[in-house]
Amino acid sequence: MNRLKGMNRTTRKNYITYLVVIAAYVILEVLMRGGGLKAATKGMLVPICAYIVMALSLNLTVGIMGELSLGHAGFMSVGAFCGTATTMCLVNAIPSGGLRLCLGIIVGTIAAALVGFLIGIPVLRLRGDYLAIVTLAFGEIIKSIVGNVYMGVDGGRLKFSMFTNELNLSPNGRIIIEGAMGIRSIPRIATFTAGFILIMISLIVIFHMVGSRAGRAIMAIRDNYIAAESIGIPAFKYKITAFTISAAMAGAAGALFGNNYSSLIASKFNIDTSILVLVFVVLGGQGNMLGSIIAAAALTILPEALRGFADYRMLMYAIILIAVMLVSNNAKVKDILKNLAEKRAAKAMKGGAAHE
Repeated sequence: MNRLKGMNRTTRKNYITYLVVIAAYVILEVLMRGGGLKAATKGMLVPICAYIVMALSLNLTVGIMGELSLGHAGFMSVGAFCGTATTMCLVNAIPSGGLRLCLGIIVGTIAAALVGFLIGIPVLRLRGDYLAIVTLAFGEIIKSIVGNVYMGVDGGRLKFSMFTNELNLSPNGRIIIEGAMGIRSIPRIATFTAGFILIMISLIVIFHMVGSRAGRAIMAIRDNYIAAESIGIPAFKYKITAFTISAAMAGAAGALFGNNYSSLIASKFNIDTSILVLVFVVLGGQGNMLGSIIAAAALTILPEALRGFADYRMLMYAIILIAVMLVSNNAKVKDILKNLAEKRAAKAMKGGAAHE
């Protein structure tokens, strides 16, 4: 604790985020091994991890870079389909589910990063509402493309076709992606431990980037674009770097998400998913990674917790969400929390001085 007190505010906040995630993982693992979690709760752990990584990735774009993206579900769909297709193709070659999942996440990450880079070239030349609208359009385009892909394995070779099934597989061939039907009969190899590791890697990448020269340049561009360019900061270069990393993290989350279900369809990754992840970021606080983690976990659990209220479930969910957002964005509440933090800091300083 004394070591944490001696750190600057940003570093201390980062370490607290790490500790909270590790503590949550340890507690949940102990409960699972001891039979203290219901089957429904266990089934939600991997999706929660995927949504947390999605929230962190979007917070990098919205909170750190200061640009509103409404197409992040598109990157998630690329990662989900590429990653899941990879794990299914390797079923016979690699018996280990953990190794296949690792390779699937890597492929999903690379595929989403490539798509994010290509989309970022035209999109990031726009700003504000224009950028949001164009990313929304690209997200829907990606979903439509993914929903029209056919892929199969025949004689050790991959076969592709678009819009119609023209794979012409032999009797020994196997179809992997079936267009609008998506991927079926997926071996469920995603685990809570893999989700925890992915969250930790995402946090390390984000915190390292924010604390680096590139991160400071990105935040300078966010605060004043013209001033940053006037002193020689290559705005487009840094923005596309952050956007590509954000897309890559969304792809990794998609690969984890896809390998957790027995079937996967492209329509799952629509505008509703992008808006849901944006709500995680706004509710948790732009630029606040711990807030995004808590918001993603709470809002994923909440609809299931209210399932017993049947027809009123989503109404109660909406009311609770609105109430929380009003309270969290209330100036008086923020002042109270700020005063409490200042008093706690002053008390800690007095305690440190007395100890010396």
